[in-house]
Amino acid sequence: MTPAQAVHPAAPGLPPTPGTPPAVDQVTRRRTGLGLRAHDPALAYRGYTLITPSFGGRTTYLIDMHGREVHRWELPWPPGLGSRLTERGTLLYSGRVVDPRVPFLGTLPFKGGVVAEVAWDGTVLWSVEHPTHHHDAILLRNGNVLLLGLEEVPAALRHRVRGGVEAQETMYADTLVEMTTAGETVWEWSASAHLDPDTDVIGPGPMDRSEWTHANGVLELPDGDLLLSARQISTLLVVDRADGAVRRRIGSGVLAGQHAPSLSGENRVLVFDNGFQRQHPGLPFSRVVEFDLRTGDILWTYTDPVPFDFFSALQSGAQRLPGGTTLVCEGLSGRVFEVTPEGATVWEYVNPYFVTSPLGDDVPAANRMFRSLRYSPELIDPLLGAPTTTKEPS
Repeated sequence: MTPAQAVHPAAPGLPPTPGTPPAVDQVTRRRTGLGLRAHDPALAYRGYTLITPSFGGRTTYLIDMHGREVHRWELPWPPGLGSRLTERGTLLYSGRVVDPRVPFLGTLPFKGGVVAEVAWDGTVLWSVEHPTHHHDAILLRNGNVLLLGLEEVPAALRHRVRGGVEAQETMYADTLVEMTTAGETVWEWSASAHLDPDTDVIGPGPMDRSEWTHANGVLELPDGDLLLSARQISTLLVVDRADGAVRRRIGSGVLAGQHAPSLSGENRVLVFDNGFQRQHPGLPFSRVVEFDLRTGDILWTYTDPVPFDFFSALQSGAQRLPGGTTLVCEGLSGRVFEVTPEGATVWEYVNPYFVTSPLGDDVPAANRMFRSLRYSPELIDPLLGAPTTTKEPS
């Protein structure tokens, strides 16, 4: 019997009983291979990879280079987006709190609502809540939390924003909110107050106008300024911490719906360029792009040898690893892989942890991830009670 033939419990030659579920798994991604797919221990950076399935479940996993689970955290909240480990080995976790009372954002898949630091044993050390928190949250060097929020764009300004299609009665733009771990708000920034409607144009392509910016990642730069990824305008924004002004715009006209900026060296930033609505004549594709933070020049790119074989319209991320390889998370497929500077794949893993979507019972279980990050043996081995070593286990 070939894999293409359906198998039913009915007798041969008879139609299946109505309502009988098919014997073939109907989740396409599970039929294409899960877990560790490839590993070159001579070239891959040995560490531990954080896996947080999106939108469902309450578990975050840590796996080793062989795809084996070495630790897990059971959390009080379903995942939001953007969890990561701290330098202390604790988990900075964004949780999802559905709240229909919050205009626009309240039930959307990228809703957050709570940020918490969680100890290795699962103890919640502290948590803060914010009604419009979505996507990312980070710990600042001063110990406070910086999270992405959302607010309505004033009507007079909304009509001046260029680009996009299907005008909405309301438009939203991002805020940055700094809070202490006790929950006190100490600083806020408004995209509406600092963006230029003629310069910061929605696009490329026919994106909707429900949001002006749709930020999905933020990081603190060495000089204290902030770098914000705004998907709707396909631009990285450098925000002056002192007065809130946008000091630089990086990637405009180059990126298409990007995610997850991360520092890759001195004055270098890496970003996952999703290719959402990319304006080009071929099939859609994603890529990883490294920019010079000072000039905006492209320093390095990665695309698959067959460009359209690598594509995730949403989510996803990239991380430069010690030694120069790059970890890439193709979010919608749950695929994580590592490439050399020359573009050779040296490690590949497909998330086997499928969770049920909160969007409804008719949505199949999925293994999507917002991003995935790798951490050093020096950080993780002591927490596991294992000797710290860079030698690959036999």
